[in-house]
Amino acid sequence: MTSPVNRLRPRRSCLAVPGSNPRFLEKAQGLAADQVFLDLEDACAPLAKPEARHTIVKFLNEGDWTGKTRVVRVNDWTTEWTYRDVVTVVEGAGQNLDCIMLPKVQTADQVVALDLLLTQIEKTMGFEVGKIGIEAQIENARGLNNVNAIAEASPRTETIIFGPADFMASINMKSLVVGEQPPGYGADAYHYILMKILMAARANDLQAIDGPYLQIKNVDGFREVAGRAAALGFDGKWVLHPGQVEAANEVFSPSQEDYDHAELILDAYEYCTSEAGGKKGSAMLGDEMIDEASRKMALVISGKGRAAGMRRTSKFEAPEA
Repeated sequence: MTSPVNRLRPRRSCLAVPGSNPRFLEKAQGLAADQVFLDLEDACAPLAKPEARHTIVKFLNEGDWTGKTRVVRVNDWTTEWTYRDVVTVVEGAGQNLDCIMLPKVQTADQVVALDLLLTQIEKTMGFEVGKIGIEAQIENARGLNNVNAIAEASPRTETIIFGPADFMASINMKSLVVGEQPPGYGADAYHYILMKILMAARANDLQAIDGPYLQIKNVDGFREVAGRAAALGFDGKWVLHPGQVEAANEVFSPSQEDYDHAELILDAYEYCTSEAGGKKGSAMLGDEMIDEASRKMALVISGKGRAAGMRRTSKFEAPEA
């Protein structure tokens, strides 16, 4: 790569928009989603896909996507559409595109193939080589078994995404409500899946994104499912409706109290390890002992808060000598 690329973009809310619907593509530009992905896969009927490619190019080039990560989801490699999706979209709008999302990833080779195709297009078009990222979507048992290799397959990769609907079907899960717990199982049926994706992502400095919640009018249900992923450490979740955007942004941001506390920990640790603070390895912040481990945990929360544009409401004051 000719220059470093920021692979850790804000992705609290990842809005799905059908690439064949100009009205939705227009509306999406005004919503407060961190990421918008223009969809050529499930949201586009087979007969609509060729025209949708050109519609997406037009909206990427002419629309105002300020402040949003711009992504296109192409079709998966088992179909006849994938290479033409990538070539048309990247040649036509590569300079106004941040990532290509590859669905139903089952092996590392599928990510490598997309990387190679992107490199060929970038070289041909004179684009910066390596700038366009890859988002890999895990949607079946084979993909989950190979998720570590998938996460390591390309320096372009930015996120690993859980695709619950296809995954549930692939393992014969006894449920018709995407993202909800199947009846008859007392624990969290998704815990292993989410943790395996999260571990693969974090081991490779990638983001982990939870998939959609299809009951779009049930915002409370969305919050509950999103809260599960956020509690584990996921960075964001898909949203399918404008009504879910605010909820996702809130759930995947720290509370004001936690953000302020994290910033205080960082200030206090910096002070206590300094000359003025006595060069100590640990110190007390109120009734709490803080040390290097505390600093690392605080960095996570403060990073999420800063990325969300939060402002602190407290100030650290050094203890009197």
